[in-house]
Amino acid sequence: MGLHLHGVGHFHPEIEITNRFLEELDIGTDDAWIQRRVGIRSRRTVLPLDYIRTTRNREPRAALEAALYSNAELARRAAEMALARAGVDREAVSMLISGSSAVDTVTPAEACNVANALGLQVPAFDVNSACTSLFAQLHLLSCMPPDPARPFVLLVLPEGLTRTVDYTDRSAAVLWGDAAGALVVSTVEPGRAQIHFSSLASDPAGCDKVRVRRLGHFEQQGRAVQAFAIRRSLQVLDGLCRARGPAERDRPLHFIGHQANLRMLEAVCREGGIAPECHHTNVTEYGNTGAASVTTVLSMHGEKFAGEQDVALVGVGAGLTWGGSLVRFKGPA
Repeated sequence: MGLHLHGVGHFHPEIEITNRFLEELDIGTDDAWIQRRVGIRSRRTVLPLDYIRTTRNREPRAALEAALYSNAELARRAAEMALARAGVDREAVSMLISGSSAVDTVTPAEACNVANALGLQVPAFDVNSACTSLFAQLHLLSCMPPDPARPFVLLVLPEGLTRTVDYTDRSAAVLWGDAAGALVVSTVEPGRAQIHFSSLASDPAGCDKVRVRRLGHFEQQGRAVQAFAIRRSLQVLDGLCRARGPAERDRPLHFIGHQANLRMLEAVCREGGIAPECHHTNVTEYGNTGAASVTTVLSMHGEKFAGEQDVALVGVGAGLTWGGSLVRFKGPA
């Protein structure tokens, strides 16, 4: 069963962490090193730059207080864009599902904070799977039977991951940015695009490879995670290619992968046969925005997909987890 996609939205905070700013922190990195390793030039943050400069975010608990945007506020802004693009009044939303890598509140569910910010009184709950939260949400919804009483579901993916970064650790500092993505989907109302296929898998033996402990810093076994991300992204991409019908395989397949870093994405495209003009990304300017990353790219590049276009969405993340969805556009931008 396919889900109908009606609208996509995104939001990035205005405060920018440039490579020059990271150089000034004197943590053993510079623009050339960062570009060579991960291909990122800048990223956005919910934290004041003076806070990062003076504290290096040694205490993530304090970052919650210092942040200029809560996760709920990030999500609200992305959701309002998605609803406006979908032409759907918020009163028509019948369910809200949130997912992220580092929630503001363990209790209540972050979805309740977002629903409150939007003024919605609907069932609201979290489906958190770190950077693959979007795919966990879509996979869950694809298993639900069509329900006319639930015409539109709002999916939100807020990430304030810079609050978890130790800014004395160059391997983490160069990667992370903050953002939110949102989608308006339906199991019953036809939309401009349809999600024809979804997959979700995990290898919990790798649960220690990427971590954010409660009120702790981001931790990652970089080389192992990079190899995993490339291998599983290619596996998911191959599955999405196979999910296309014979007629669709003759047209180009667009690709939006998890925005872990540009070099990883380039390797996936090179080995997966994705043409440069079919690869869509924003990691160079916004960094790795976790669960929000794929949705923000889809939102920023959605006007390119007019007529019959297939887009492979691929995600990998902590857990270790991986998943994908095939989105088929069939109408004007």
